[in-house]
Amino acid sequence: MKDFRRLKRIARHKRIRRSLHGTASHPRLTIFRSHKEIYAQIIDDTSRTTLCSASTIDKELRKKCNSVKPLEAAKLVGETIAKRAVKKGVKNVVFDRGGYKYHGRVASLADAVREVINF
Repeated sequence: MKDFRRLKRIARHKRIRRSLHGTASHPRLTIFRSHKEIYAQIIDDTSRTTLCSASTIDKELRKKCNSVKPLEAAKLVGETIAKRAVKKGVKNVVFDRGGYKYHGRVASLADAVREVINF
């Protein structure tokens, strides 16, 4: 059952990625969610480069994220990647939820980013 769910998520992600592309003016904000951690990257697909990233295992976030609940940790990651993106000059992004449902930690991260950056 576990592998079936993982394979379905990967299939959803591939189907979404066919029509979702990040450019220099609108890079792609992609997320990965494991059981314990959450990762976010802003990627320019035309030049195939990662502009910035944040996760719950970053040095500056690790201590904060260990002492809070997972939804709050996702919100901290979202705020951090939004700040880093603004420093890089990113104002608009395309959100790639990675095949995950827009619920829980994914929604918390997206809402935190949306306060600073336009989707």
